Amino acid sequence: MSSTAIVTGANSGIGLPTAIALAQHGMRVVVASRSTEKGEAAAAHIRTRAPGAEVVFSRLDLADLSSVREFASGVEEVRLLVNNAGIGMIPRGETKDGFELQFGTNHLGHFALTGLLLPLLLKSPGARVINVSSDAHKMGRLDFGNLGLEKGYGRMSSYGRSKLANLLFTYELKRKADRAGADLLTAATHPGATATNFFNLGPFNFLTKLFLHSAEAGAVPSVHAALSSDVRGGEFFGPKKQLLTPSKDARSPELAARLWEVSTELTGVRFDEIA
Repeated sequence: MSSTAIVTGANSGIGLPTAIALAQHGMRVVVASRSTEKGEAAAAHIRTRAPGAEVVFSRLDLADLSSVREFASGVEEVRLLVNNAGIGMIPRGETKDGFELQFGTNHLGHFALTGLLLPLLLKSPGARVINVSSDAHKMGRLDFGNLGLEKGYGRMSSYGRSKLANLLFTYELKRKADRAGADLLTAATHPGATATNFFNLGPFNFLTKLFLHSAEAGAVPSVHAALSSDVRGGEFFGPKKQLLTPSKDARSPELAARLWEVSTELTGVRFDEIA
């Protein structure tokens, strides 16, 4: 069996060109997305761009932990997990499990997915977990007494908080895997300001072509982190594959450990293999 790559949100945005590149590299690709119609269409499109590649769709709703568990239960093999899907700059909402929507989808859903797939990842030599974060993490703050953001909600600050959580998760996963002697490489990426459905400027959408780069360009750091032999783990790659310096909060082992503990409590997912 060829190496399997799972890309969340591979039906659109930077996830689609990421999945295409992985399929062209010879990997078996699982398109994991919430919409069956869009997911099946994306899988068919990827096959046209990578003739002969095995590309399948599997439904995954990161805002619903029961969906995350159902998805994970159907996975038989995985060597690469690209936690790419995300939502941003939206009015306050909640996931099916009652978490603030951006934090619950962008972080907790991927945290749970990674933990549930960890046993399979550790069975695959050279396994990698790539988390798509953002430079917007610098605007994020974690208040463990107000994780639901019932007060003080801001669309951008909430998005930044979820992206900060992505980075903290990346680094804590690396620390735990290293201490356990696990063969698991983790890295994070920042795609840059990309012309995807994250930016909806209504009648001014033509501006995206002037000031934002393409989804293909936004996928470059993810593809690099996923495939390059130069990646050592623990790096944060930018749009031109350059190494970025995360914020002070993102580099805090204490904050990362606390977030890990809280995420475990909220999702019920334990990383027993590297605990």
